[in-house]
Amino acid sequence: MMLALQAAPLLLLVALLLSGRAGPVPAVLAALVAALPAVVATLDAPTLPFLVEETLRGAFLALKPIAVVIGGLLFHAAVSGQGAAPAQAVPEPRRIFVACLLMGGFMESVTGFAVGAVFALSALRGMGLRGAPAAAMALLSLTLVPWGGLGPGTSLGAALTGLPAQDVAALTAWPNAAWLLLMGPVLWRLCAAAGVAVPGREKAAQMGLLLAVSGILLASHALFPFEIAGILATGIPLLFALWRLDPPRGAQGWRRAGRGLAPYLLLTAALLLARSWTAAPAWTPYADLPGFPLTHVAVVLWLVAGLLLLRRAEPGARARSALQRALRPAQAMLLYVVLARWMAGSGIAGALASAAAEGLGPAAPFAVPVLGLASGIVTGSNVGSNAALMPVQAALGQASGLAPLLAPALHNFAGAAGAGMSFAVSAMICGLAGDGARPAQVWRLLAPSLAGVVLLGWAMVALLG
Repeated sequence: MMLALQAAPLLLLVALLLSGRAGPVPAVLAALVAALPAVVATLDAPTLPFLVEETLRGAFLALKPIAVVIGGLLFHAAVSGQGAAPAQAVPEPRRIFVACLLMGGFMESVTGFAVGAVFALSALRGMGLRGAPAAAMALLSLTLVPWGGLGPGTSLGAALTGLPAQDVAALTAWPNAAWLLLMGPVLWRLCAAAGVAVPGREKAAQMGLLLAVSGILLASHALFPFEIAGILATGIPLLFALWRLDPPRGAQGWRRAGRGLAPYLLLTAALLLARSWTAAPAWTPYADLPGFPLTHVAVVLWLVAGLLLLRRAEPGARARSALQRALRPAQAMLLYVVLARWMAGSGIAGALASAAAEGLGPAAPFAVPVLGLASGIVTGSNVGSNAALMPVQAALGQASGLAPLLAPALHNFAGAAGAGMSFAVSAMICGLAGDGARPAQVWRLLAPSLAGVVLLGWAMVALLG
């Protein structure tokens, strides 16, 4: 009875979203109401102070991704149409691939918090793609979330489990690299749903680039700090792909290419420079939660975007348009993070995970990727997923006799993958699309990607467990 009560908010949320009867915001509001009885029954403390405290904590945690998303939209408003080739009215398979899996993946590695999907969606809409297929394609940019925003979620998870972050990231890279190779067929399926045919030769070229991304991702951890692995893995193939798409011709062509790349190089340099300031002042209202440092991705994005906007015509109008687009996804993200805090802080998430593990008995290790995927889908971020369940997953792995790194690395991979297709992120992208796309439609299109996460996780358990 207790487990049914604890599972009710998630079951209601999933049912409403899959049915299409409620949008992302009404669905999460209903889940919040359904969570109240579960919190009262689970919590061994006064309920009202807990709800107030966890709501404030959720608002603080949500502030960072919301600020990053707004900063990403401002940056996009500042660079759109500047030094770039003319927008393609007709979608081309190669440009779709570059927009989603290379450019979107690069922007996600640099900024994190689903900004890569924002950029990918904008590029796809510029090609005339709309609806659920375009939203699903945009979410494919979120396939390197453990390294997104220079890896804060991976760092937090490693700290919570007392393991070296470099080692956790290096093991996480193996299932993630294999998952990246699955994204080619997934993208071709989405292209078919959008009415775009991908020729066999183009499929081979795309798989070659995905092999390069996966290979660089794996090799980077032996040579460089894990934080920049995603930037290297996507950035090097991206430069090659952009050169193949629009090779500069003559001095004017090179100048145009330079103008197009300059804002991205400036942003990357600013973020890496900010990352090097390890003792920057930070707003830390909660000692047990990551603070909001002066060098946070959001702060850098806002500053760089502001400088770039001042160089464009009508900067105020561009900024207002970006802020208006951010309103709906910001509301959804705030509510989903609050729900995640209620579930995790009251012990509901841990109780559901423990019950699942106990019920599975000897098969408990195979629950690790499933629970990781579920935690990412619910919390909507790698930081939230690792904060909520990484210690539980590590303990489950130790009790099952797994190597100390295996369960945390698998959780880091599966939770990050789930975060990229989560309730909150899917709602945000559908809101930005503004063309009637619903999360349920997107998830149906991405079902092979979700299944791939679980199957690869199980393969890792079978091989290394």
